[in-house]
Amino acid sequence: MLELEHGFRVVDVYTRLTPDGVTGRARAQTRTPDQLEREMHQAGITKSVVFPPSRGETEYLAANNGVARHSVDRPFIAFARINGTKRPDGTPTGRLRNAISRPKPYHTTPEDIEKYAYDDRFHGFIFDPTVDDYPDEDVLAVLEDVGLPLLVRAGVDAPPAELAETLLGHDFPVIVAQFGGHPLDRELMNEMIDLLDEYDECYLETSFVRYRHLLERAVLEHPDRVFFGSGAPACHPNVAVMEILTLDVSEDMLRRVFSKNVCRIIDALGPDAALRR
Repeated sequence: MLELEHGFRVVDVYTRLTPDGVTGRARAQTRTPDQLEREMHQAGITKSVVFPPSRGETEYLAANNGVARHSVDRPFIAFARINGTKRPDGTPTGRLRNAISRPKPYHTTPEDIEKYAYDDRFHGFIFDPTVDDYPDEDVLAVLEDVGLPLLVRAGVDAPPAELAETLLGHDFPVIVAQFGGHPLDRELMNEMIDLLDEYDECYLETSFVRYRHLLERAVLEHPDRVFFGSGAPACHPNVAVMEILTLDVSEDMLRRVFSKNVCRIIDALGPDAALRR
C-alpha cells in the first residue's frame, strides 16, 4: 500500500477495533490490531481513538477491556463503549417505553462510568443510540462529573434534533460522528452544522462525510469544532486523509482538523502524551 506523505500531524478520532472473541456482523469488516496499526502508519496517522463495535443488548465490559489491552504499546487511545435505557420523549412510543422500561444487567450504570473514568486505560466514551438507546439522567450526571468526551454515532435513526433533545447541552464534550448524517444524508449534516452555533461543547467528526461542500462549510464556519476521523476499518485511512487534504481551505485549518482541535479535548492524542505500557 502506498504510504502517504503530507507533512501534517494527523490523529484519528473514529476507529473501530474488534477484540478477540467478538463474532457476528462486527467481523465482516475488521483488522487485527497489527494490521490496523500498519494501515494508520501508511496513512501518516500518529494516534487513533479506538473502540469496540456496537452489538445491542449486551454488556460491553469484556469488549472494552479487550480494546484497552490491544492498545498497550500501540498508538491507540481506548474509548469505552456504553449503552442506555432511554428513548426520546418526543413521541408517545418513546414516553411509554421510558415509563415501563427497567435496566437490565447489561446496561451501563453510573458506577460503571466512574470505574471507566478513573481507569487510566480509557480516555472517553462512545455509544450508538441507534443500537443501544440513550443514557438516562443518572448516567448523564456522572458523565458531567467526570468530564470526559462522549463520541456519538448519529444519523437517520438518531437525527440532530433528537441529539439536541436528549444529549446536547450537558457539561461535557460531545463529538458527533459522521456530521450526524449517516448514511450520507446532506440535510441532516447541514442541521448538525447549524447546531454548532447553539452548543459550545458540541464537535463534529469527519468519517464517511463524502460531500466536499459540507466539509468545507463546517471547517470555514467553525474552524475549531471539526475533528478528523477515518472510519477505519470500513474505510481505508488513506482515503479519509486524502478527502481532507483536497479541501479548499488554508493549511492552518487543515492542521486544526487533523490534530490541533481534538488535542484540546483529548489530552492523550497530543504529541507529548506517552504511549501506555
